[in-house]
Amino acid sequence: MNGLAISVAGAALHLLPERALWYEAERTLFVADLHWGKAAAFRAAHVPVPMGTTSRDLARLASAIAATGAERLVVLGDLLHARTGRHDETLRTIAEWREQHAVLRITLVRGNHDQHAGDPPRELGIECTDEPLVVGPFVGVHEPCTHTGGYVLCGHLHPCVTVRGRGRQSLRLPAFVFGETRGVLPAFSSFTGGGMYEMQSGDRQYAVAGDEVLPLG
Repeated sequence: MNGLAISVAGAALHLLPERALWYEAERTLFVADLHWGKAAAFRAAHVPVPMGTTSRDLARLASAIAATGAERLVVLGDLLHARTGRHDETLRTIAEWREQHAVLRITLVRGNHDQHAGDPPRELGIECTDEPLVVGPFVGVHEPCTHTGGYVLCGHLHPCVTVRGRGRQSLRLPAFVFGETRGVLPAFSSFTGGGMYEMQSGDRQYAVAGDEVLPLG
């Protein structure tokens, strides 16, 4: 299993290059901001965008599940992008993927996009709950906050880092960020912008670079 092992809130975690967080003690994989159907929503608005983004993201998610043997998947908000993204073909692709992972327990902690897009179809067998969701010492929410119930794991801000090379070369990479009271996961979606996160004192950054996760600073 590629990635990087870290300790947070007294628990052993593994940051995966698939943009997922593995908590082995609970056999749980955390992801955030999948935004299924975003490309379909763009096409519904007559914006030409590439096909197949949902399929590629589902393949990456399957890779993380296979690498870890996860028994549970927790989505920290924004599973579906918009009501206009609930395209028949997109939902069929998701349903086929779900059939291949039928024994996997999936829990969605509703985020801001979920409030508008609606819960996923019932036949997908995805548990939906409002935040917070407590898993061990962690409190799962969508938007960053502090919580008296434990260390917060969240998404929403799609953190990225910019790495610079010689001359004017630069590259933006998705990143995990961990502070004193909360950890922010990168957007899992490959069709989602990043960079809304503003670094705070004491934050630790981990960049996703290909099949590696690298500590920065």
